[in-house]
Amino acid sequence: MCEVKRKGNFTLPGEAGYEKLTLELAEKWGADVIRDSDGTVLSDEILDAGYGIYSTICMIRDHNEWARENQDKLQQCFLMTSPAVAVEGKLTVCLMEGFFEEQFRINDSENAMHYWQVYDRTTDTLVPREKWSYDKAAGSVTVNEPAAFHSYTVSFMAYRIWEEISMYNHTTNNWDKEHLMQIDPMYPETQEFLTGWMKEWCETHPATTVVRFTSMFYNFVWIWGSDVRNRNLYTDWGSYDFTVSERALNAFADKYGYELTAEDFVNQGKLHVTHMPGNQHKADWMEFINDFVISFGRKLIDMVHEYGKKAYVFYDDSWVGIEPYNGRFQEFGFDGLIKCVFSGYEARLCAGVKVDTHELRLHPYLFPVGLGGAPTFMEGGDPTLEAKKYWNSVRRALLREPIQRIGLGGYLHLVQDYPDFCDYIEQVGDEFRTFGSFHEEGKSYSIRTKVAVLHYWGKLRSWTLSGHFHETYMNDLIHINEALSGLPVDVSFISFEDVLNGALEDVDVVINAGFAGSAWSGGDVWKNPAVVEKLTRFVYEGGAFIGVNEPSAVEGYDTFFRMAPVLGVDEDTGARICHGKWQFAVENIEGLMPEGSFVKKKGDYRKGIPYLTDGKAKVLAEDGGVPVFTINEFGKGLGIYLASFEKTIENTRLLLNLILLAGREDLNGLYLTDNANTECAYYPGSGRLVVINNSDQSQTTAVRTQKGSVETQLEPYATKMLNI
Repeated sequence: MCEVKRKGNFTLPGEAGYEKLTLELAEKWGADVIRDSDGTVLSDEILDAGYGIYSTICMIRDHNEWARENQDKLQQCFLMTSPAVAVEGKLTVCLMEGFFEEQFRINDSENAMHYWQVYDRTTDTLVPREKWSYDKAAGSVTVNEPAAFHSYTVSFMAYRIWEEISMYNHTTNNWDKEHLMQIDPMYPETQEFLTGWMKEWCETHPATTVVRFTSMFYNFVWIWGSDVRNRNLYTDWGSYDFTVSERALNAFADKYGYELTAEDFVNQGKLHVTHMPGNQHKADWMEFINDFVISFGRKLIDMVHEYGKKAYVFYDDSWVGIEPYNGRFQEFGFDGLIKCVFSGYEARLCAGVKVDTHELRLHPYLFPVGLGGAPTFMEGGDPTLEAKKYWNSVRRALLREPIQRIGLGGYLHLVQDYPDFCDYIEQVGDEFRTFGSFHEEGKSYSIRTKVAVLHYWGKLRSWTLSGHFHETYMNDLIHINEALSGLPVDVSFISFEDVLNGALEDVDVVINAGFAGSAWSGGDVWKNPAVVEKLTRFVYEGGAFIGVNEPSAVEGYDTFFRMAPVLGVDEDTGARICHGKWQFAVENIEGLMPEGSFVKKKGDYRKGIPYLTDGKAKVLAEDGGVPVFTINEFGKGLGIYLASFEKTIENTRLLLNLILLAGREDLNGLYLTDNANTECAYYPGSGRLVVINNSDQSQTTAVRTQKGSVETQLEPYATKMLNI
């Protein structure tokens, strides 16, 4: 618990019609700012109550009157039909079959059809334009002379006629109002309209102190299907698929000297998932969109500043093209960044951005149901327990890096029947403000060993993969990021290009985690011998390489894992099925694996089976007779292999222990708890020690300090703040 009552640094969602509740909770939760939310407004009584006012705007929606008059300025994307097999004679493909017709409408303008493509997917070749025709009335394409029993697809441009966040709120929160459309600021006419709208908005909202952009112009891709059995056809938080238009494609060709095609986006129907390595065309398009979003976005932000207001941006929803980690974010001129968080890694994602104010939007949102459709503020829901679990994840990250503000979003009236929730949020606010006061006295203590996470995207995708934890849980790396987010370890994110440019000089441990071919493992980048040479030398001279799942994996060499000589482990993809395998006995390193920690095999190994390369690696865990956790001495350094990593309380401590071992540090060193269910953070500047219980059971724990051991007891999910 927090022993000092502070106020401020809290944003409360107000609601007209509930003025008394709004102002009472503003006092209880220590709010200094009141905001509106999608679907709510603030009354004059709230606006005049003496609080700062956040006003939420989304530049590209809520302009339906203008959108109806400018249908050719709606945002677009490429869609690709499902493969259709030709049997006899002509083949006709219905373009919208399988897609949600309330979301999309075919763009069959002359300029758009220049970018349409028909592919023979059996031969993976483009069908010449003169060999297919389009029937506008039927919304179909006919291939005139298809090869029998070949499959064909059509890629076409489509307007998005229902903005996706509005679509989500209608279906999840039972909104019953006009479908919002999204307009594309790539067009000069749209820019003129939006700058005029922004000017008028600023003039008619004198009480607003902070304009909260949600977010800029382009949403992450979210393609819905017509069949409820497969409604979510494709979602990728890091994708740029929703940024295309004829104008943008033409401008890109003028600037870069080559023309992108539909196939550059649909990629044989696989699209360009963030979890897979990109290519130069994708990199160029991302740069092009980022240039535009900065240039037009800066004009709007400057206007907000001219009216004496601050400009914050929400790092979700229409965030695409903002890229807080590409080195150009400061060109926008934003005063703050807001991130909605379920997990610790998302708090670190926000905290690491170069901007004056970092703010977290906590969960649960004040909605009847949560993102997964489960009840929250309705019968069957337990919002207090949800809040405890989410805070439990976020809290440990906040002990490592400072965040200036927290808050909630949604419909405030829903909390009226949940007094225990209101009490718990009061406690959260008090804890948060106290953490902040400790950070003001200096950084929290970190161990000596420095860690770099290595993947294709490097710093650009620091701390994240592509979305929330529940959207990316199948990737080992998101579990690792979440575990790292609250550990007393300095962490950086590097690319393979960074490795070639000397990044290894500043770190002690490199983590590479992902399935073969993924962006997180690296894919074909491992074919560069200079990368392998640099990392092998790094370990030989005293560094450590922690490989998880299929690290450094690529086909075409004597080993599947390019770092197999370092790890002492490789994966048999079938080529060695007749080869003998080293026998082994499972060994133990005292204190390394906390009770309850584990490493499991990945899948059923029909794809590949890990095996020892020379029998020298120590096997610390096996699963079904297969080594799944090994440590190999290589020169002065270590190669550490884990077949998988799943974030649990115990496995989080296992990861910390591996980092300590790799850095030649004491597993029971200073300012570490002796109970894996607990963690701590020490602030040398203030002499304060924060101890947290991450479990739902009472715990006793001890912490070694420079002044001796400190023992304390904690209730479930509790926080204690001690002077030492």
